[in-house]
This record gives sequence, C-alpha cells and structure tokens, in this order.
Amino acid sequence: MLSLEKQARRLGHLAIAGVDEAGRGPLAGPVVAGAVTLREGAVIKGLTDSKQLTEKKRNELYDIIIESAVSFCVAHVSHEVIDQINILQATLRAMCKAVEGLDPEPDFVLIDGMQTILNWPGPQKAVVKGDTLSLSIAAASVLAKVARDKVMVEYSRQYPEYGFDRHKGYGSAYHRDAIAKHGPCPIHRKTFRGVREFTEGFIATNKLNNKEESPQLELIK
Repeated sequence: MLSLEKQARRLGHLAIAGVDEAGRGPLAGPVVAGAVTLREGAVIKGLTDSKQLTEKKRNELYDIIIESAVSFCVAHVSHEVIDQINILQATLRAMCKAVEGLDPEPDFVLIDGMQTILNWPGPQKAVVKGDTLSLSIAAASVLAKVARDKVMVEYSRQYPEYGFDRHKGYGSAYHRDAIAKHGPCPIHRKTFRGVREFTEGFIATNKLNNKEESPQLELIK
C-alpha cells in the first residue's frame, strides 16, 4: 500500500501526506477530515480503508497510526457550514484545514476521491479508492472516522432520543423513525433529504401550497 508514496518519493517529494474524510453521507453532525504524514517505510499491519474495519480495529489502529506519524491533524466542519455551502465544499474545506494543520508542511498530498483541494497551493493528487491504495490515505481515513464517531457518541448523550451512538448520524431506519417522531434536532443537516422534509419552513410551505391548490382541485371535480 506504499506504492503511491514511493512514486512521489521518486519524484523528489519527502513529506507526503494522505488525506481522507468521514461523514459526507450522514443526516447529522460534522464532516471530518484526517491528514497524516507517516514516517518513511512505516508498516501498519491490518490498515486499510476505515469502512472495511470494525470499530474495535479502528480504535486499535488509531493509536498505532499516531505513533507512526511524523505529523497528523483532524479537522471538523460543522453541520451549519454544510448547510450553508453544501457537503462537497464543506468536505474540501475540512481537508484543507487538516492539511494546513500538519507540521512540517507536506510537499505532496495524496487525496482520496476525485477532487483535489482547491485552496491548497502545493502539489497534490486525487486517487479514486485511494484508501485501499495508499497507506497514508488509509491512515487518514481511520483518524477521521474514529474522531467523528467520538463526536457523535457525545451528541448521543445530548440528544439520546436519536441514537447517534448507534448509527453515527447515518440514515438508518432507526434514525429516520426518530426524525419523523421528534423532528430534527439542532445538529441535523437541514438541507439534506430525510431531514429537510421535517423542518418548519418546508412543512409551512407545503401547507400553503396545499391550501392554494385545493380550490383548483375542487373546481376540477
């Protein structure tokens, strides 16, 4: 899994960082990005894309990754910002913040996915399925996932009726039922389908539209 890092080193790069995110898809909570510069020749047994690992294994690898890192950083972008600028831009902002938090600054960045980081001026490469091809990206994915899960467990104590500790904000049947029963809570992403239908503005607009349309329906009859 170090082939991408080795390619970058052959081009003369020394500080090579991997970047990945966690939390693009959930209906609640922040999107989180991890950035990691590993020591040259680092070997982390069992490390792969965080989504393919159990929660227990991710937590075990978290400490090993930190010990194997020259530098690491985890950055959060809140649900409010996600609603303001959309999830893609929020994800890229989190990634940029994570890379900016690395010390020393990397001279090459490997990014999971198809998008490079627009606000990062240095050399970078986006790699589809990079978390299965690059050890640095895989390490970043674990840091991001573990950090975000911890945030959602904390939110579950604040909003226990939603069960955030169970699904971490993803749109499980349990979570969707809780939204339908209780309505969105402050950390829900109000622009996301599955949440916006239950916001006051959406419901009020629908009620108004229904009132406006009902006389026409009666006339058609």
